Amino acid sequence: MRCSLGKEPKIPVELALYQPDIPQNTGAVLRLGACLGMRVHIIHPTGFLFSRQAMRRGGLDYLDHADFVEHASYRDFSLWRRQADRRMVLLSTKATRSAYGIGYGADDVLMVGRESAGVPEDVAADADLRVRIPMRQDMRSLNVAIAMSLVLGEALRQTGGFSALT
Repeated sequence: MRCSLGKEPKIPVELALYQPDIPQNTGAVLRLGACLGMRVHIIHPTGFLFSRQAMRRGGLDYLDHADFVEHASYRDFSLWRRQADRRMVLLSTKATRSAYGIGYGADDVLMVGRESAGVPEDVAADADLRVRIPMRQDMRSLNVAIAMSLVLGEALRQTGGFSALT
C-alpha cells in the first residue's frame, strides 16, 4: 500500500522501519517524515495493527501529510531497494562504524530495526553499510525514533537536504 502526497518527496533520503513493534514510535517517524518531506517505508509484519486509527496517537494530525509505502515483507522491500538503486544504511547497536564518521548520499535509505530485537542477521548482512550512534557503554540503546532523528540530521546536513525545506 502506498500513501502519497501526490508528488515526489522534497528530500531524497528515505527512512525505513523494519517490522516495528511500537505504534507510537512508528507514528513519531511518520511525523518526522511528514515534517521534513521524506518518504517512510514500513516493512511488515508490524507488531501491532497498522492502520490510520492505530497511528493517530503517535502521528497526530501529521499522518495526513505523511508519504509512506508499506512493504509486505523484507524481501519486497529489498527488491524495491535494488530496483531503485538505493543504498541501505542500517542503524545498529552491533555496528562498529560511527554514524558520524561516514559520508551520506541522496540515494540512502536509513533503516532501524524492531524495538524489541533489531533485525535478523541476514537483514543486517544485506545492508550496504551498518552504523551506530556513539553513546555510553553502560546503556543499551536509544529509542528508534530518536536514533533515526539523530542520524537523519547528519545525513541531511551532508546532502544539503535542509536547503530543500527553506
